[in-house]
Amino acid sequence: MEQKIGVAFRNPELLREALTHSSFANESPQVSPRDNERLEYLGDAVLQLITAEYLFKLRPGAEEGEMTQLRSSMVNTNTLAALAEELGLGDYLYLGKGIARGGGRGLRSLLANAFEAVLGAIFLDAGYDAAYHYYLDRFRALPEPIQDENYKGRLQQLVQERYGLTPYYDSAGSRGGRQREYTAVVYAGAEPLGTGHGPTKQAAEQEAARNALAELEHPHRRHHAEPAEAATPAGEVAPAAEPERPRRRSRRSKKAEPEPVLVS
Repeated sequence: MEQKIGVAFRNPELLREALTHSSFANESPQVSPRDNERLEYLGDAVLQLITAEYLFKLRPGAEEGEMTQLRSSMVNTNTLAALAEELGLGDYLYLGKGIARGGGRGLRSLLANAFEAVLGAIFLDAGYDAAYHYYLDRFRALPEPIQDENYKGRLQQLVQERYGLTPYYDSAGSRGGRQREYTAVVYAGAEPLGTGHGPTKQAAEQEAARNALAELEHPHRRHHAEPAEAATPAGEVAPAAEPERPRRRSRRSKKAEPEPVLVS
């Protein structure tokens, strides 16, 4: 694996950890006690920086929205799984018996996670430059970027045009059975727009963006948000009127009544 990666690890245990799925760590802690989820977390953050720096230099005239869409195609599950397959990463994974028998070595989400974990291990062991070239040398060798439906890019464009804000994502992982499931919520300002779930953080964010798009692009959502304010001044929605309005009318009507009523 070190020969394929092109990095001789000073601490080989980091590479072993990066290749260890949680199912194996649970079954055989004496061989590899730590799974790769922490390194995957770190690798994901390093990957975001690598792709942001690369696109910033590559496209000096590109706007933020365009670079965000390009980065999405560079870090999505399909792209990372393809990079892992080029390395034959699945053959080196430490998997639990059940997942191995069930075809886990070819599971795209698992391969993408492992690729990020190895990236995190390289970053810790050999530094940012080594991680930068580990990813980009392989990405450039792909026949073409492998793209998912880019819901995040579409949502960013819509939210910026409609509200003048850039959406952001809050993601967290939780264990669900044998495999970790991620939950992501996308926000515009303080308002949550959509929630998504998936086997990777990227997949959860894509689903959150897709659900947010479904809400924002549905004409019913806008009809719900605006009529309450538009109809109230015209008095067309009596049940939804503020409670103060009837009381004000009541005070006016009392002023119009004879003095004895006012005195009493």
